[in-house]
Amino acid sequence: MKTKLRLASRKLLLAFSIQFLLSLSRINAAAVDANGNALPDANDGKSTLIDNSKGKEVPVEKSWCETPKPLEIRIGLPAWLAGVSGESGVKGVVDSVDVRFDQLLKHLTHFPIALAADVRYQRWEFFMDGQYIELGTSATLPGLLFTDANVHIKNALAEGFVGYRLVNCDKASLSIFAGARYTYLQGDLSIFDNGDARLVRLRELLGIQKRLDFSDSIDWVDPVIGVRGKVKIWKATSLYAEGDVGGFDVNSDTAFELRREGRTIVRESVDSSDWSYQVQGGLEFQLTRQIWSQVGWRYLKYDYRKSGFTDKNELNGPFLQTGINF
Repeated sequence: MKTKLRLASRKLLLAFSIQFLLSLSRINAAAVDANGNALPDANDGKSTLIDNSKGKEVPVEKSWCETPKPLEIRIGLPAWLAGVSGESGVKGVVDSVDVRFDQLLKHLTHFPIALAADVRYQRWEFFMDGQYIELGTSATLPGLLFTDANVHIKNALAEGFVGYRLVNCDKASLSIFAGARYTYLQGDLSIFDNGDARLVRLRELLGIQKRLDFSDSIDWVDPVIGVRGKVKIWKATSLYAEGDVGGFDVNSDTAFELRREGRTIVRESVDSSDWSYQVQGGLEFQLTRQIWSQVGWRYLKYDYRKSGFTDKNELNGPFLQTGINF
């Protein structure tokens, strides 16, 4: 009797063990998919979509900083409505000029010429721009003689730079650059008597002529370093900014100005300088796949004095540019 009970107990235990192992195997089989990947518990309240197909690419989330295409070429036609204010001097005779940008069209004596180009290969940038402008204005020289003057200025500048992108993304970029700025300046200054009859005798005693004409030209090249950047703020609209400094007194030497003391004209030595500063910025709109346009502001300051030449002018005004990109 005891032997039969032992056999029955062993059979029951064996059956229970087999049933337990079969249940465990079913649980393990449900916990993985056909590829052997673990699945969450079906009782955790979450639905799971299982894709058992092999070789199917899993979509990858796009990075915010996508690298742009390796080569880009941009050609633009800029229009800088720059007013001119400051001091201009020829052969030591210095006069002040103040033509605001909203008065520019009235003082232009030659239609401005301008062009810009920009080439980028991967992170390297090569860009340039240039402009030629002529304008004339009149001024009254303060003092005892109440003398009038006409000023005619011809100014040309051309810039060329090599830059490297520290940030090279399709939505944002930041570059440092170095290069040179060429400047040409010609000044024509005519000083004449305003016709006040009360001062005729006084002018004769002082030996001042009724008209004095001065004309000369000079050109120079300044080293320039700077930084520029652009960031996309909404769809096809970007914000851009650029700034640079140049000169570093590379072309400074000696300088002088002419001043009147009594009946004599005195040549006075002054400090020579050669600096330039520029900032610009605004909005850029990608109108089509190939056409873009910029609307902003540009400011360029010269602090140049050498020999008898003085160029301490500020070019300041709205900046418009439209171009194509390849």
